[in-house]
Amino acid sequence: MKPEERQQEIVSLLRAMQRELTVEEIALHFGTSQLTIRRDLDCLVENHVILRTYGGCVIRNTLGAAYQKQVGRNFKLKQAIGHAAAQLVKSGEIILIDDGSTTFHLASNLESRAPLTVVTNSIAVIPEVSRFPGIQLEVLGGSYNRETNFLGGSLSERVLESLYFDAVFVGADAVDETGHCLVRASDVARLTEVMLKRAKHRFLLADHTKAGAHSHVTYGTLADFDLWVTTVGINAKRMKVYNKLTTIREVECAGTNVDNNCEPADAKQQT
Repeated sequence: MKPEERQQEIVSLLRAMQRELTVEEIALHFGTSQLTIRRDLDCLVENHVILRTYGGCVIRNTLGAAYQKQVGRNFKLKQAIGHAAAQLVKSGEIILIDDGSTTFHLASNLESRAPLTVVTNSIAVIPEVSRFPGIQLEVLGGSYNRETNFLGGSLSERVLESLYFDAVFVGADAVDETGHCLVRASDVARLTEVMLKRAKHRFLLADHTKAGAHSHVTYGTLADFDLWVTTVGINAKRMKVYNKLTTIREVECAGTNVDNNCEPADAKQQT
């Protein structure tokens, strides 16, 4: 089979299955090597047909356009954070995963933490977690946001008020110079505030490019978190301020430039 034909069939398979497929699954389906499949996937990524995930891929049109853009930005940095954050989860816990392109990568790495209960408002996390048989998945009700593919609003807030979690994992669009955590919209900020009140342990997942960035609405500060999992690259002046507010765990990567590929390495923790 020619590469172009195989790539078209990979796309058809992804659309039919409507879930993430691993490189191993695709290689077995076609009876070819995983190296060949990885090359095919690289071509499909370049043509904006699929999104790569940890160990596999998903079809791009299963996610909203805005969400696709978020997931694709600094992909490897977010992937490294997700890998490190999964080590914070203990078997038997009930955890809450907020919608977000970084928290998505936490969901991808949870299989080894089973048995586990995951509650989420992220539509993208549902197929990611549902492939792990040892994890119980529960979805928050709420109003569906088509653009960013999540459930929110007053209904979600009311449901959360009756629940309690061992840990919550949330992201941020920006962390300003004084340690305030910001998101793009007031309804997202309100929901995040409620989430932080409903968990024993609170973790922020946000790469170093969010430090000093700009966004619209504050939902809290770094002092609201037990730990911030980020990537190496925050300048010393900002780090001095941030370290006074929370514990920071920096994930070291082979490359830490924006949009660079990087591999998770041992994390270093600052207090």
